[in-house]
Amino acid sequence: MLSTLLLEASGPAIGAGFGAGLGAGIVALGAGLGIGKLAGAAVESIARQPEATEAIRGSMVLTAAFIEGVALFGQVVCLLLALK
Repeated sequence: MLSTLLLEASGPAIGAGFGAGLGAGIVALGAGLGIGKLAGAAVESIARQPEATEAIRGSMVLTAAFIEGVALFGQVVCLLLALK
């Protein structure tokens, strides 16, 4: 009886930690893929129009910062779920 209660009490906590770790990995993977795609498109655009380098670079940095911000938010949410 006691072992059943302990197993039920630790079950959701183990699941939450696993889910938080999986979510953190997915967030990092998504941010890496997004920034990689963004950088590839920016480099290709600069190769096609070298005179627009500064404008493209500025837009790329701003967009990369937004992607990183969302990724950081996702990581914090996953960390809070893991600690709960």
